[in-house]
Amino acid sequence: METVGFIGIGVMGQPMALNLVKDGVPLLVWNRTAERCERVRAAGAEVATTPEEVFENARVVILMMIDSAAMDAVLGRGSAQFSANVAGHLVVHMGTTSAEYSAALETDILNAGGQYVEAPVSGSRAPATAGQLVAMLAGADASTVEEVRQLIRPMCRESIICGPVPSALRMKLAVNLYMISMITALAEAVQFANRHGLDLSRFAAVLEAGPMDSPLARMKTKKLIDNDFEVQAAITDVLKNSRLVADAARTSGTASPLIDVCAELYDETMAMGLGAQDMVAVIRALEARTARES
Repeated sequence: METVGFIGIGVMGQPMALNLVKDGVPLLVWNRTAERCERVRAAGAEVATTPEEVFENARVVILMMIDSAAMDAVLGRGSAQFSANVAGHLVVHMGTTSAEYSAALETDILNAGGQYVEAPVSGSRAPATAGQLVAMLAGADASTVEEVRQLIRPMCRESIICGPVPSALRMKLAVNLYMISMITALAEAVQFANRHGLDLSRFAAVLEAGPMDSPLARMKTKKLIDNDFEVQAAITDVLKNSRLVADAARTSGTASPLIDVCAELYDETMAMGLGAQDMVAVIRALEARTARES
């Protein structure tokens, strides 16, 4: 089996890369903060010293980057290094950016003689660790998309082909709109129950017994009740995604009152210095609003 490159060993990238290594995929990884690669190295991956080294030694390179600027930096986009990196390579974009960015990147990669597939994933660190992410795939060539679908199987319980680029990222933003609104509403409901003196364990039991039950709801409810803000999906990332959704809504002329309010709340949470905590820390912004209005 040929070596696969993986750039971006962060909150999501680390468990994703580990699942590839555990499945026997020869992996060459790189991350700006090198220490984050050590766990993947211990599992059997090789660690590169530069992004260029990854492209020199792997035909297929997965990018799980925080944003488009980070992607452009590792690709060398806008410089002669870009063509050297992507020509003859298959670049797999598994992070979350705007659809417009992804479409423009595909054009640049194809013009430089490379291949490109979008494969953003739905899920946080826990499903990433369990190999239970849901991938959305898009690309110009069906056989290339299928190659990526097979490659990412150790990371994902389901992979859904969405059509041409940027349909996968648009699908991801639609899913994010629902997920962010849902978890923000859950945080508000927990605050509401707590302010009314309700037994939160019974609140959780009612949710689990009803139609709104899901593995995500159970996990986030427990974190809220336990005041456990250890990161699964960071406030910084959720704020970024909220803004991406809101911007995409405005571009298409779609009303987006729920995601607009969520973006405000995550921005307030970020301003409280809680950016590195899990998204359920949004309850702190809700509590601050309650205190101001009381």
